[in-house]
Amino acid sequence: MDPRAVRTADDARTIVRERNLSHVKVGVHDIDGILRGKYLHRDKFFSALDGGFGFCDVVLGWDSNDQLYDNVTYTGWHTAYPDAAVRIVPETCRDLPSEPGGLFFLCEFAPPAESICPRGTLRRVLDRAANLGFDVKAGFEYEFFVFEETPHSIREKGYRNLKPISPGFFGYSVLRNSVHAEWYRDLLEKCEAMDMGLEGLHTETGAGVLEAALRVDDALGATDKAALFKTFVKVFAQQRGWLATFMAKWSKDWPGCGGHVHMSLWDRARGVSAFHDDAGEHRMSRTMRQFVAGQQALMPEMLAMVAPTVNSYRRLIPGFWAPTQAAWGVENRTTALRVIPGSAKSTRVEYRVAAADGNPYLALAAAIGSGLWGIENDLDPGAPIRGNAYEVKRPAKLQLPRTLTEAAGRLHGSKAARSIFGDAFVDHYAATREWEEREFRKHISDWELDRYFEII
Repeated sequence: MDPRAVRTADDARTIVRERNLSHVKVGVHDIDGILRGKYLHRDKFFSALDGGFGFCDVVLGWDSNDQLYDNVTYTGWHTAYPDAAVRIVPETCRDLPSEPGGLFFLCEFAPPAESICPRGTLRRVLDRAANLGFDVKAGFEYEFFVFEETPHSIREKGYRNLKPISPGFFGYSVLRNSVHAEWYRDLLEKCEAMDMGLEGLHTETGAGVLEAALRVDDALGATDKAALFKTFVKVFAQQRGWLATFMAKWSKDWPGCGGHVHMSLWDRARGVSAFHDDAGEHRMSRTMRQFVAGQQALMPEMLAMVAPTVNSYRRLIPGFWAPTQAAWGVENRTTALRVIPGSAKSTRVEYRVAAADGNPYLALAAAIGSGLWGIENDLDPGAPIRGNAYEVKRPAKLQLPRTLTEAAGRLHGSKAARSIFGDAFVDHYAATREWEEREFRKHISDWELDRYFEII
């Protein structure tokens, strides 16, 4: 049986029996989008297909460094970190290219943890779209740097003098992708084998940086693929003695890493684009204008879901292909929202504010949720920005937060966010971002030591 043909619990049992597997790998994404998982014995796996299984809820109560949040109510020492119910999602079954014959299944948290589960949060937003009569299609693009380093060597070097797989600025380089043809071919083939196939793969501008565009799919499927892509690109690189990073900005000398998302709404009843209108300005329908208006209006309030780390804000500076304010334009790569007018099939909006370090479930939830809010409130985005958006003065309400603390505060106080995602999610997630910034402030940087230690 083809893993991607699995749809039900019975299908999952069938393929495990066909392969005579003793164990199956499962995983669930945490708040930061990190894939946490384990191997389950087939008997345990079979029973879990019907009744779920317990997964310590600490994975919703710690940060990317496994440090425990001290400011959340859902879980903590006060609850003694019990198991949370997790359900297996049969239709996410995939081959594991590095484990011949092995199978992998995504999971998601069941109630009550579902209220703060990243995948569950996106599903609720997509249910909202369905109730409004829309299906959602999406496609993710990721930029990431690849180094001739290992997890050990980067630490031994103190993250200095790292060696990228290729030097210099050389975007869209045929030389580079030909020299490293084996790596490119291996990556393309393994992505196809895991049903996270790429529409395009090329070098970006920077030393050792690549950009991968995943093929468009229904929104939930596309996000599963994006989340798996981030994990398994790192796996594939480390298996050949290299290391890949999706940090938003790892060096002041190179551009940051975007995690742009392309999306469109489709009329569920008629099966046609809800964004395309031949008679509309820029071929945009009224629905698309409302959607873009909602994204623009709520971007400052939801930025913490899209730019979730302290490092995210290193990227959001003028002149480095990342936006600094909520603005939209038509085929304009200096704006946060790039409308791409085309055929009925291809008309879409690109959410360019998103970085590669974001949790794809939450980034898309923010992008779609804010757009639907614009439709529900019949908003208009105003005129598009023409030319260089960095030079256009925007209203204060459309300026993006400059720090993670500010972004977390804007999210926590957002009535719109609470109406879209629920109080439980907003309270928990905003607290985790406040924690992240607090952890950062405990650290003394090399810049501070160099600047102040002797002279001040």
